[in-house]
Amino acid sequence: MKLLFDENISYRILKKLNPEFDKSIHCNKIDPQPKNDFDIWKYAKDNNFTIVTFDGDFYEWMVLKGFPPKIIWLRMGNKTTDNIINDKFSDILDFHKNEDLGIIEIY
Repeated sequence: MKLLFDENISYRILKKLNPEFDKSIHCNKIDPQPKNDFDIWKYAKDNNFTIVTFDGDFYEWMVLKGFPPKIIWLRMGNKTTDNIINDKFSDILDFHKNEDLGIIEIY
C-alpha cells in the first residue's frame, strides 16, 4: 500500500511505519516539488497513492473531484502520528480494499 504523507506530517514517519507501507513517500520527495495541495492531490491520483494528512482541504478536493486518490484524514490531538498509523493498520487496510470508500477519518 502506497501512502503519500502531506507536508504537515514529518518525513521521519517513514522510518517507523509497518513494512506493509514500504512504498510510501513524503511529499517533499516529489519532483518537481508540489506548489500546493492540488499538486499533491494530482500526484497521488496519477501515481496510485493514498494521501495521509491533517489538512481538511483534501476532503474538499475529494468532494469536488471524487476519488481516487483516497484520503486518510488524521483528526486527533496530541498523539504520535506513526503510532496511530501502525495502531490503525487493520482499519487502514480494510479502507484500502473497499472500493466504495474514499476517505477514512482517524481520531
